[in-house]
Amino acid sequence: MPYSYNKLRGRIIERYGSQEAFSKVVGISPTSLSLKMTGQTGFSQSDIKTWSEHLEIKTDEIGDYFFA
Repeated sequence: MPYSYNKLRGRIIERYGSQEAFSKVVGISPTSLSLKMTGQTGFSQSDIKTWSEHLEIKTDEIGDYFFA
């Protein structure tokens, strides 16, 4: 069963206005970000750590955003 990143997408839009703007902040292309958000490529532990820091996601909330 694929993961749903709707909550993560909402947090990105809430904090940065668009996925494209957020991709610049985390240093990846908009295409790479889109592939992650659609489940076509996975998140590394480094991705999860970096994204969580920029999105102010607490450690105990990571599962809600990345593994739902």
